[in-house]
Amino acid sequence: MATTRTSLNRRSFLKTSALAGGGLMLSFSWLAGCKPSPEQALSLPDEWFDLNGFIKIGNNGLVTIMSPNPEGGQNIKTAFPMIVADELDVDWKNVVVEQAPLDTEKYTRQFIGGSQAIRQGWKSLRMAGATARYVLKEAAAKAWGVPSGEIITEAGLIYHKASGKQAGYGEMAAAAVSIPVPEEVALKAQKDFKIIGTSRKNVDAKKIVTGQPLFGIDHKKEGMLIAMVVHPPAFGLKLKSVDDSTARAMPGIVDVFPIKNMQDDYQRQFFDTCAFTELVAVVGKSTWEVMNARKALKVEWEPFSDYSETRDNGTRLFPAGLENSVGHREQMAKKKGKTVKVLRKDGDPEKAFKTAAKVIERTFTAPFLAHNCMEPMNFFADVTADGATLVGPLQKPEFTEKTVAARLGIPLEKIDIQMTRLGGGFGRRSYAHWMVEAAVISDKVKAPVKLVYSREDDMTSGIYRPTYQATYRAALDAENNLIGFHVNGGGIPESCIYANRFPAGAVDNYLAEDWVLDSNITTGSFRAPRSNFIAAAEQSFLDEVAEAAGKDPIDFRLELLERAKNTPVGDNNDYDAERYAGVLQLAKEKSNWGEKKAGVHRGVSAYFCHNSYAANVLDLVFENGNARVEKVTCAIDCGIVVNPDAAANLAEGATVDGVGTAMFGAFTFKDGVPEKTNFDKYRMIRTKEAPKVIDVHFVKNDIDPTGMGEPAYPPVFAALANALYQATGKRLYDQPFAPALEELSRSRI
Repeated sequence: MATTRTSLNRRSFLKTSALAGGGLMLSFSWLAGCKPSPEQALSLPDEWFDLNGFIKIGNNGLVTIMSPNPEGGQNIKTAFPMIVADELDVDWKNVVVEQAPLDTEKYTRQFIGGSQAIRQGWKSLRMAGATARYVLKEAAAKAWGVPSGEIITEAGLIYHKASGKQAGYGEMAAAAVSIPVPEEVALKAQKDFKIIGTSRKNVDAKKIVTGQPLFGIDHKKEGMLIAMVVHPPAFGLKLKSVDDSTARAMPGIVDVFPIKNMQDDYQRQFFDTCAFTELVAVVGKSTWEVMNARKALKVEWEPFSDYSETRDNGTRLFPAGLENSVGHREQMAKKKGKTVKVLRKDGDPEKAFKTAAKVIERTFTAPFLAHNCMEPMNFFADVTADGATLVGPLQKPEFTEKTVAARLGIPLEKIDIQMTRLGGGFGRRSYAHWMVEAAVISDKVKAPVKLVYSREDDMTSGIYRPTYQATYRAALDAENNLIGFHVNGGGIPESCIYANRFPAGAVDNYLAEDWVLDSNITTGSFRAPRSNFIAAAEQSFLDEVAEAAGKDPIDFRLELLERAKNTPVGDNNDYDAERYAGVLQLAKEKSNWGEKKAGVHRGVSAYFCHNSYAANVLDLVFENGNARVEKVTCAIDCGIVVNPDAAANLAEGATVDGVGTAMFGAFTFKDGVPEKTNFDKYRMIRTKEAPKVIDVHFVKNDIDPTGMGEPAYPPVFAALANALYQATGKRLYDQPFAPALEELSRSRI
């Protein structure tokens, strides 16, 4: 049994009576302290408690656990309460879960991103449950006049065996309010977990399958108007003028007007990326009427000049001009072999390549990608003289709230953001400029408004995954030992390089360089940012190096990891070589790697990102000339797995997503105009193309949980590419793979 202090980082624990009729509410702050009354402060510890949710225990023993983070399919709304409930020692069937609203007084880091929710909330959530259990036990001991050390709890009940007394949590909730919070509290040993580590169904599952309103697109309010926007047809253009005379006269139309969602002098935050700040809004009584009125608008656009955006993470230049995907490829190709920014240098890589017996060099590319969330962007806004109520799906509410406050000129405390379930996020909903747009429109028309993007709006207005390029070189000596490794990579408009990741630390002579090219095409986070490309390039290249060295691809990687473990090069390597090797070994074992099957072609890949390790072995077959993924064996080390079925589901989803994106995902531009506007042109994976079997295995250990939503995604690309090579004899260096396979098929006819 471990103990943990209940005062961390100058935070504290606020305990107040919250329910009429006697109850206990424990509320927790993650990064920002709560603000108790002077009377409350007198009975509190000197420092604030560092937690992130709140528990309400009714006098009937029912426990409500609030889930503060947005739910976007990562199952956090189930996992967070599971952690609290286990330490609280309550029966899961007596737990009710509610989505908390945005409340920066009680919670912070209320966002989806970086696969960090469980990792960063693990100790705080456990502490929340354990502290609640402590005060309930102390209340019982005081009421019964027995030593608290003799009190035990189980499934929401409190027992004193010697006297035969027992009570439910609800009976002691009111008395527990007066119990002082301890300086430290005991946490359960992993062997004593009853809920953590067991599979629990998604708390919203029934509502989802029965079509109950959970998503922003479902939200309605009496008197609500519908709004849509018109943005420039090409990146590089801005609004010049609009003739709305015809549209205004159409049935059901309330107003048409230009809006500016961000003022020129506004200091943007990290997630204030926005493709187009000047738009035309159309507001009416129904979606159909607004869509028709939009078509009747006569809008003129004009080129913009070079401009820059300064945000809290730096300044980005948006050059004038209408860009083309062909030009992007040419620009990146010119960077190959050029002197660029050195990120890391170990040993003497120049000498290693000069004296090498064999040098392998390959260049990999990947295009822009659209997120294509199933639920198009939408948000409800009701802005009045008293404040703003905002309802909808977004990933970073506490950041966007500040942007809305600045844009409307109202204080944060007058903004109420209610989070709905996301119909997909993947980074797209991190940049919730549409929430700002909805607020500006509502403020203008003085009525509640739901802003809705069409699929075409969403796909053509940004935000995209950047386009990338990476050139790798490997130097082998006469005995086929890897003696030098060099990666030079970048992208439009960001670099793809993680300089301190594998195989850094495993090669004596190592060089990592990067570069970036400016663009006026708006980009942002995409599932496993940067890793989603660089893992594909790195792991495809390592397979080719292994082949040149005459070694099995898994054994080759394991040899490098053994070197990184025993005699690492440098001290900035950001991975644990033993855990990295562990997922490779598990994937090798579970896939029966050495087993040969007629017609089955295998590829392997492994990667570390978001604090977790994942490895894939992918089995590929050809049917009627078409490649089909027969099976993917996934091995993952994400520490303690809170909800195994949900974690496996995340791995399965990442695998299907990865196969589809690797094969088909591509977004292109011609004269600044997006060439794909809907799913008739933007190819997505189809049901019949999904892997037949996805076999997920987790490394069992007692390490605190790490990321799960993103780490299983990056390795899929290279596992597929390596399997395709085994099947066709052709290495694939450019994503997506489908065009090259089609060309190969035609050449063989």
